[in-house]
Amino acid sequence: MYQAVIFDLDGVICHTDSYHYKAWKFIADKIGATFNETINGKLRGVGRLDSLDIILKESGICHLSPNEKAFLAEAKNDYYLHLLDYMAPQDLDESVLRTLRDLKNIGIKIAIGSSSKNAKRILEKLEIINMFDAISDGTNISHAKPNPEVFTKAAEMLGVLPSCSLVVEDAISGVEAASRGGFDSAGLGDAKSHPNVTFQLSNFEDLIGIVR
Repeated sequence: MYQAVIFDLDGVICHTDSYHYKAWKFIADKIGATFNETINGKLRGVGRLDSLDIILKESGICHLSPNEKAFLAEAKNDYYLHLLDYMAPQDLDESVLRTLRDLKNIGIKIAIGSSSKNAKRILEKLEIINMFDAISDGTNISHAKPNPEVFTKAAEMLGVLPSCSLVVEDAISGVEAASRGGFDSAGLGDAKSHPNVTFQLSNFEDLIGIVR
């Protein structure tokens, strides 16, 4: 049924939420903005500058210039990258690695479709970058999710149609992006609640039963 599976990265292949949280909390504390788990939840699947705008809006901060925002977003990324230095292959769940290998063994192409500009760095840290047939990320897109661009570019790289591809997401914005792009989707976590999600996954390994 499917020729390819396109994975979001954070929250699907690996879990870097705690790193993002610590980095945004570091920035929020510096500018006197409120930041908590509720606000952090609104940032899932959202680009860096848009995430900063959400944080600023939540605290009613509206006086920052575009240059100041760009500086803060870059500072967040620098701190986040520092935290990623502690990431290692041991941080990859064995069920994820096993499922990726199984997909490859049955001839399914696999790709990353992530808004993160650090996707390749994370995959290198986990030592799985060579497993993927294509990587579409924040370095080659102009529009963040729920725009479907990151997924449509991944499908183009793979040489498959959206209708023949399955997107795996944990964020509501990601399922929305998949739906807008004409992709079926499999949802984990929050993504399972989206009305347009095609499959609700109880665990990562359920994918094999879907694509066979």
